[in-house]
Amino acid sequence: MAGAYTILGKAVPPHHLAIATIASVVALVAPKPWTPKVKLEPKIESSSPEEAQFVKEYLEKHN
Repeated sequence: MAGAYTILGKAVPPHHLAIATIASVVALVAPKPWTPKVKLEPKIESSSPEEAQFVKEYLEKHN
């Protein structure tokens, strides 16, 4: 069998280190399903409250 690394007094095969490295990278990069989802809502910039209400109603009607 191939050589092994000695970590904390134990022999650890290189393929175990590779699997651990890949698993830690995936755990850090993968999206987390338990985090709250951010609601993507467009910001309505209007010159009057009536215009803002009209845009809001239009978006609700067409979505």
